[in-house]
Amino acid sequence: MWVHLTGELSPVPKIIIYEYQKTRHSDHPKEYYKDFTGFLMTDGLEQYHKLERDLEGVTNANCMAHARRHFANAIKALGKGNQKAVRSSIAYKALVRIGAIYDLEGALKDLTPEERLKERQASIKPLVEEFFAWIRETLADQKVLPKGETAKGLNYCLNQEKYLKVFLTDGEVPIDDSASERALRNFTIGRKNWVTINTVRGAQASAIIYSLTETARANDLNIYYYVRHLLTELPQLIYANGKIEESRLEPLMPWSKTLPADCYSKRRK
Repeated sequence: MWVHLTGELSPVPKIIIYEYQKTRHSDHPKEYYKDFTGFLMTDGLEQYHKLERDLEGVTNANCMAHARRHFANAIKALGKGNQKAVRSSIAYKALVRIGAIYDLEGALKDLTPEERLKERQASIKPLVEEFFAWIRETLADQKVLPKGETAKGLNYCLNQEKYLKVFLTDGEVPIDDSASERALRNFTIGRKNWVTINTVRGAQASAIIYSLTETARANDLNIYYYVRHLLTELPQLIYANGKIEESRLEPLMPWSKTLPADCYSKRRK
């Protein structure tokens, strides 16, 4: 199940689209984004880097949260009871540096993209540059086991450096793909309940339903009342030939400002 989201820092309606495909082949996102121009925030898989090479106008940005995972695994292996070893470890020093970057980024959430970019260039970029310079120095010292989690983390960051720095060039590019991770988590939580959905058509249907409900949730709608509204209104928009004009659907979109009051969640009120 692939998931596509609008940028969480972009001033556009929040949209979450689930798409079922039988494989993880790069041809699927290549077809999906063939007419797209902009930034794609992803993890570090080569198939996404291939999109940047194959599709004109697409820039691949990579997730900083993925960059820290090997270091977090290394700390976990050391154990909580070994604080002295933890604090002296290279993995811990890497996490401290990444944490400082996240602390500054977290303070920019409510800024405009233009303001965020200015602050990133002034305060975050120097930390990012220092982080990668430190990685090179650390690897040059050859004190890290070549097969350890720490070494994997250092090499991962260095290999993805170009893509991990993309968020510094545009205020709408997030620092990581945590939004898509959250969207997939909601989908996978119910997986054990879907033993009866074991066909391609069933998977495609569930992708449509989740696209609708998760986009509604992202726009602070009450899912029950919103779906009830759709089921009431849609039959009235269908022509005799079974089709619906796209323009007639706009008032029913999850980001529409003309939805009934009970469609909005209490949080929005």
